Amino acid sequence: MPAFSVALPGQVLFGRGEATKAPALTRSFGEKVLVVHGRDAARVGWLLAELAGSEIRTMRCAAEPTLAMIEAALGELAGFRPDVVVGIGGGAVLDMAKALAALIPAPGGPMDHLEVVGRGLPLALPALPVIALPTTAGTGAEATRNAVLGLPDHGRKVSLRDRGMLPRIAIVDPALTDDCPRGVTLASGLDALAQVIEPYVSNKATPFTDALTLPAIGRGLAALQSLMRGEDPAARDEMAWVSLTGGIALANAGLGAVHGLAGVIGGMTTAAHGAVCGALLGPVIAANRAKATGKIAARLDTVCDILAAGLGVSADDAPRALITWAREAGLPGLQAHGLLPESFADVARGSLQSSSFRGNPVTLTTVDLQEVLAEAF
Repeated sequence: MPAFSVALPGQVLFGRGEATKAPALTRSFGEKVLVVHGRDAARVGWLLAELAGSEIRTMRCAAEPTLAMIEAALGELAGFRPDVVVGIGGGAVLDMAKALAALIPAPGGPMDHLEVVGRGLPLALPALPVIALPTTAGTGAEATRNAVLGLPDHGRKVSLRDRGMLPRIAIVDPALTDDCPRGVTLASGLDALAQVIEPYVSNKATPFTDALTLPAIGRGLAALQSLMRGEDPAARDEMAWVSLTGGIALANAGLGAVHGLAGVIGGMTTAAHGAVCGALLGPVIAANRAKATGKIAARLDTVCDILAAGLGVSADDAPRALITWAREAGLPGLQAHGLLPESFADVARGSLQSSSFRGNPVTLTTVDLQEVLAEAF
């Protein structure tokens, strides 16, 4: 068996009701707390009430974080050094929480540490501890060591990345995802599915990540299909598990062309990350499978077999059937997000520079990637 190392959060709590432990765990780090939340502050009222008596600052994250948002937040928080950062929300909120936890102690600015467009330096000082409570099942950000930031001026999204950014505690309570809007459930769920498929076929896959990802592919598709038919607490539990395992897997085995392309598209448009990944997933599987040989081909065949069983088609038809199913469930194509065909070549070239693309199991050319974009359009 090949040797491999594993990156995991300090502690993972999973199950309904686990969120009730958040106040006591937060206080175990100290009394100065930064709470990062989503658009609706009322959704964290229960936590703030339980933390009454602590010195609390809150920060709203109403959209996927950009460099400008992070810089503005750092300015607002000047002079406040929390003992712990609590992120409660979707992947965007958790990324903002992790970014602030990394940058509040940092002597330099964000550009010292951002990949691709910045200097990409490791953190000079340890990040503050983060407690992550996801309220969507998609990004697995509660178990990853990076925060994705948009840079509209550069037309792309890039990561702030450091091993110290892994949340100290991940509290995955599926009840927090109950009654999540249908469109968000679909987009984030397809992102979660992508994040168990891409690490499974990644050129950096290990026996550890295989053990997480392979069982989760069919479970994720079945749960997402159930949720498109109606609210289902058991399916919410399944999707929360798939999202968590995907986060752990991608932190250890990387991703691929879906996320490589999505990072560039997300920087050029206002499209939600999960919706872009969902539109790209089927076309990328097909493109990779067309070029794969040997063990990689066998892995992609396995993925297609699992998808085919869930979609009621042949393995050869599975990528196209996934595209059709997602569209019929309400997922828009890339055209709806404002991406223009004349941008395809720039997107393809930009994606090849992304860290996510390094895990793709086969070599895809810019021509291949433009065909993927046309299929997802």
